[in-house]
Amino acid sequence: MADRFEDLRALVAVVSGGGFAAGAERLGVAKSAVSRRIRELEDRLGARLFNRTTRRIQLTETGREFHDRAVELLAGLAEAEEAASSASHQLKGRIRIAAPVSFTTHCLAPAVGRFLERHPAVTLSIDTDDRMVDLVRDGFDLAIRIARLPDSSLVARRLATIRHVCVASPALLQRLGTPQKPEELSRFPGVAYSNVEEASYWKFAGNVVPSVTSRIDFTNGDAVREAAIAGLGVAMLPTFIAHDAVRRGALSIVLANHMRPPIAVHALHPSMRNQTARTRVFIEFLVDAFGEPFWDRDLFGGLIADQPP
Repeated sequence: MADRFEDLRALVAVVSGGGFAAGAERLGVAKSAVSRRIRELEDRLGARLFNRTTRRIQLTETGREFHDRAVELLAGLAEAEEAASSASHQLKGRIRIAAPVSFTTHCLAPAVGRFLERHPAVTLSIDTDDRMVDLVRDGFDLAIRIARLPDSSLVARRLATIRHVCVASPALLQRLGTPQKPEELSRFPGVAYSNVEEASYWKFAGNVVPSVTSRIDFTNGDAVREAAIAGLGVAMLPTFIAHDAVRRGALSIVLANHMRPPIAVHALHPSMRNQTARTRVFIEFLVDAFGEPFWDRDLFGGLIADQPP
């Protein structure tokens, strides 16, 4: 029976990793061991689970159905193990988290040490990627997302307020002047974040979207900040990325009176039925850790109190 659960773990790891090599890395085993497990699993089932090509693998229809059942079974096993060990009053096991790169770097990674000190039998596995993952399909316990959330079957817990500011290097402002209204950004070069549409990226209060020519764009917010510091253009950054550069004078906030309304960062997780105690406790820890964002307290002195819905 234990081997069969390991087969299921191998299957889920291959799917969430997008390949046998990535799945093996997630499990900490050799690629050949994962390939053998999947081959033996297919032989035992008498069904092909993957369509394999030289470039990628893809689940068959049978494979998709079996994978979904495997995810449910592994979640049930984790719940059963946790319930059986609850007498010790100690949280145990791994929490798999998907989180944006920059938020992890600036906010999450510095904070989680306190959680691990309190719960030494818990391990955290944090996948840093700005893409939107499928929590159930990819086997994550929770995801941290900064966005206005669409309707879904996931449960959302608000963690903190996220504000954006328009910033530029002092040298660029000395050369081109300081804009007094968003429309004046049309004479500035821009540095863009390519994971969102430019109309959303450059949006100011009142849904004003100036025409900014973005000379360079990045898929990472820290890279956007560094390009702005280098004087390559104005940029729109969340304050958790910008605050340190603003405090030390490497960037200046412009158009502060035209900032668009804040949004929120949420922890998303599947239904409460499949949520483990360690995940619930970790989410509560995040709420406490980020309820009063230190990045805004440092930047604005705690004077901004408006909260997003």
